[in-house]
Order: sequence, then C-alpha cells, then structure tokens
Amino acid sequence: MSDGVRLRATVIRPANRLGQPSRAPFPVILNVNPYNRALLDGFDLTLHGPGIGRVIRGVAGTMTQEDGPLAGLARLTRTFDRGLFDVFGVNRNLVQSGYVQVMVDVRGTGASHGKWEILSSREQQDSVEVIEWIAAQPWCDGGVGMVGWSYSAINSLQAAALRPAALKAVFAVEGSQDVVRDIYITGGMPSAFIPMWLAMVNAVKWAPNPATALADLLRGDLYRWLRDRLKSPATELPSLLWGFLTARDHRIFDHPYFLERSPDIGQIEAATFTVGAWHDLFGRSATGVYDQLQMPPGRKQMLVADGYHLDPGCDHGGAHQPPQLDVLERAWFDRWLKDIPNGIEDYGPVTLEQQGGGWSCGEHFPRREVTTQRLFLTPDQSGTADHARHDGSLGTAPDLHVHHLHTRPDLRGVVSRDAAQVFAGLPIALGRGFSHDASYQERGALSFTSAPVSRPTQISGSMNLRLNVATNAHEGIWAVTVNDVAPDGTSTVLTNGALTASNRALDVSRSRYSDEGALIDAVHYLSRERRLPVPADEPVRIDVDLVATDAVLKTGHRLRVDVYAASLPRYLTIVPDLIKARGRRQQLVLDPNKPSYLTFLSDGDLGTAPVPAPTQLRPM
Repeated sequence: MSDGVRLRATVIRPANRLGQPSRAPFPVILNVNPYNRALLDGFDLTLHGPGIGRVIRGVAGTMTQEDGPLAGLARLTRTFDRGLFDVFGVNRNLVQSGYVQVMVDVRGTGASHGKWEILSSREQQDSVEVIEWIAAQPWCDGGVGMVGWSYSAINSLQAAALRPAALKAVFAVEGSQDVVRDIYITGGMPSAFIPMWLAMVNAVKWAPNPATALADLLRGDLYRWLRDRLKSPATELPSLLWGFLTARDHRIFDHPYFLERSPDIGQIEAATFTVGAWHDLFGRSATGVYDQLQMPPGRKQMLVADGYHLDPGCDHGGAHQPPQLDVLERAWFDRWLKDIPNGIEDYGPVTLEQQGGGWSCGEHFPRREVTTQRLFLTPDQSGTADHARHDGSLGTAPDLHVHHLHTRPDLRGVVSRDAAQVFAGLPIALGRGFSHDASYQERGALSFTSAPVSRPTQISGSMNLRLNVATNAHEGIWAVTVNDVAPDGTSTVLTNGALTASNRALDVSRSRYSDEGALIDAVHYLSRERRLPVPADEPVRIDVDLVATDAVLKTGHRLRVDVYAASLPRYLTIVPDLIKARGRRQQLVLDPNKPSYLTFLSDGDLGTAPVPAPTQLRPM
C-alpha cells in the first residue's frame, strides 16, 4: 500500500483447456474481508469437495421445513445450498464464466500486515488502491466489481462512495450505512453482538495462512506479521470494555469515530444491488442504503427477506421466490461489467418478502398505497394478553383518564426474537420462542393490542412509538416491539426499537415526518454532549424509532405493541446508566393530555389520521 504496509491476496483466474491461467483479460470481482482467506479457502474446499461437500449440499437441499421444531435449523442449513457461501468466498461458477476473482485480507487480519483499524479511512484507502492495482494488471479488462457479505459489504459500499474509476458495480449482502443505530449503540445502548464479533475476528487474525507459512518464514514476512499482531493483539476490545464500564470511551456514543466509518451512500455511482433482511443485525440499512442511493431504479436494486444475518438466500431458488444469491450476483455483474443485456435492471427494483405474506416486486418502498395512521395506547383490556404484565388496547383515541402502568427490567429477553437478531439468527435453531412466538418475553411486557382487522392489511415503512414515561431513578431503559397477533394468540415480532430516556433528544434535521407533520422516523443524537437529564418521578416524552418493515396482517389478525423495561442481551445498558437506573420501577403514564401512540403507514383502517404537526418538535 502507499504507506508501505503489505496486504495479501488470492487471485483466481479462468483457465484454458490445459489448466493454465488464460492470458485474456477479464472483468475482476473483488472481495475484501477480515475473516482470513485461509478460512474461506477451507469453506470452499469443504463445500466443493467430492465427498463431504456433496453430502453437505445434499442435506441442505432436503431441509425444507417451514414449521415445527426443526424449522429454524432448516433455515440456517439451507444457506449451504442457496449460493450464500459462493458470494461470501470463492465463486467457482463465476470464475468459470469469465471473471477473475481477487480475495484480500483486510489490513491487520488474515495474512495481511499492519494494524486492524475497523472500517477506517485508511482501510477505505486500501480498497481504492487495490482496485487501482487490479485495473492495471494484464489479466483485467479495466472493469472491477465488488462483492461482500456483512463487513465486506460495508467496505464495498465505502469503496464505491470514494468513486474509484474502475469500480463499475457492487453486490452487497447485509451491509450497513449506519452501524451506530443498526447495532453498535442502538437507542444509546451497546449490543452483545459487538464484543462477541470482535473476539472472533481478533482470534482468527492470529492464524497464519498454512499455504504460505513456510515461504513467509523464509522471507521474513512471518516476523513482520507477528510484530504487527503484537502491536494490537485484541483490537478495540479493551477500549470497548472500558467504555462499557465507565462511559469514558467515545465508542460508547455517536462520535466522529463512526462518521469516518459510515459510507457516504449518496456519493456512489457504481450500479449497486443490496440484499438485506428485516431482522438482520443491520435491519435499518436493509432499506436505508437503497433509499440513499442517488441513481435511477434498475441501476440500484434492493432485495429484503424475512430473515436474519446468517440465513440470507435460504428462501431463494424455489417457486415464486427470487433466484439464488449467486445467480443474482452473476446476472448483476454480467450486466454492468460485461454489458450483457440480460434484463436484470428490470428485476424489482424493490423485491420484498412481506412478513405474513410472500415475495413481491415493485417500484417503491414504502408501498404507494399506504397512508399515515395513528393508534393510541389505552389501558382497556384487549382480552388477548392475559399472560402479559398488563393487557391493554390500541385504539383510535386516548383514554380520558390518567393511568400509571408499572414495569421492571427482567431477563426474559434471553428467549426472544431480539435475542435471535443480536446473535445473527443462530438461536432460531432452538425453537419458535426465538422467531415466531413472543409469549415468553411478553410476560414482562406492557402489552397493547388492536381489534382484529376485517381484511388483509398492509403495514409498510418506518414507525415511531411516542411514549410518556417516568421513573423514580435518573435513567429509564425502554425496549419495544410491534407484533402480528394471530387468532390463536401467537404473537410474532415484526419490528423492534429501543431508547434510554437520557438519549431522547431528536435530531430534527435528520428525522423524517409525514405530509401531515407526524414523526415517522426519529433520529436521535446519541452523543455524550446531547444527553438530557432524567428527573425522578417526572414524566418525559420519548420517541422510539422502530426498524422499517413490510408486513401484512391477515383477516382476523391484530396489531400489538409490547413495551419492556430493557431487553437483554439485545440492548446492554452501560454500567453508569445501570447505576442511575438502579433497577427501579419504570412507569408508562397514559395521559390524555400527553398521549402515547404508534405512528405507522398502512393501507387499512386500523388507526386514525394524525393531527397536523405541532409547533414544538423537540422533546420535552
């Protein structure tokens, strides 16, 4: 690199009939990731091996269960046969069809030298320099595409935002444009995923590549590699722990540290196909990236599944489903790197797996037929949530009297869709309590349920839950879900959100409002400087932003809002805030003069139209 640091890469080229690298130039697909090329090579050899690979793919192909105790395990297993790992690692079919594939270890990981600086500007510059190096090679025809899943999807978007001339197309699976609100400090609270993920990447970065270990030792590269690892043996982990314990590290708050790492999506000119999931770690970005891309539909595409971080593509390849991920990837690069008129630009451009429904293609998200509606939280019993801490209702008007509903933090969130989300979907293998049945977690909820809908009712887009809350301490910790309740009482989480009371300050310039002036997508500052005091026993207004989603309530189903005092391990409150909260009782104050309500977009008649915007937009 320009600063003298050596990155290591694998270059896979098409072969001629004699098995020798073809001398012809080809477009190049670049994957830059921190998970160690040696491990990716192992995945490739395992999945394509004549023995074990055939068995794995064969078993994965038979795992078609959609219901029952094995449904979650089946979802995770199907990914081995639906193209995900071809996108993540070596894509043999892509190379055989006339592409060069280049896989690079991120600086400070795998066999690359230097210090790992997570998604930093230096790392972004590395991607640009690698692209420029590729474009100058005789085996490159001048066109480069980038592909990636998760981290490598993020750095693909980062590189595209810097506009290197040779980069023509991006295929990004479950990337993020805002890691702060997606997963790092959602609502002002860290998540259990980040330390777990950091520990994993820091562990695999210590594994040298066995294919080159001896040569590296003889050249002296192994010494330089080891020296760099010793300079940063556990990147970010000590500072994250210090921040969690003391709140004295800037990575616990929104900070310029994160601004440097957030791709400027609006600057991207390369044709971009994004794949996301409603319950992904980066759920907000599933639709957010597409929304920020400044290019015509078709040149940008969005596909969002009803899934998690570790199961993209598991619902592809069947009847009335999208093609497999590797098929979409090849079609995308064929169109934008080889100029093959395959019509992929006319696919979608918005392809959604509607929760409670099926797959659909359209031109808009949210769907055009929805309008802004509002449902108020009322104390009246719905008769559908006797198991909850409080069984309330959702109605078109607030109750005329003041009611104080009390709740406390508990540990029931350990078995919940929140937990499945934060652990990337792995817990769904343990049963429906982690995916389709929220009844266990709801025992600690203040629950509010609507009347049943009389016809299929779509909900599409962002939501905002305004709450009037109080605590007899100096911090309040709030987590919420919006659920689809079936006639048999099964409550399935559609979307979620969280906020600490001290982080309630709204960034009005970045928040979004409906034409009527109703807040539908709240953006909070989440910085140390913008935190607000939480007076004991005095109600304050908070706006909890919920991840945008797309769902349909079938006839007879109901909409439900569940309000919790925390949801561990999805949201980990930092120790200083825990001390302020002291585990004390929290209150939801239902006051007709300061009502609590859900604002959402729907094509049904569940709610009422919101009143015009108030003149006071900042939180009290």
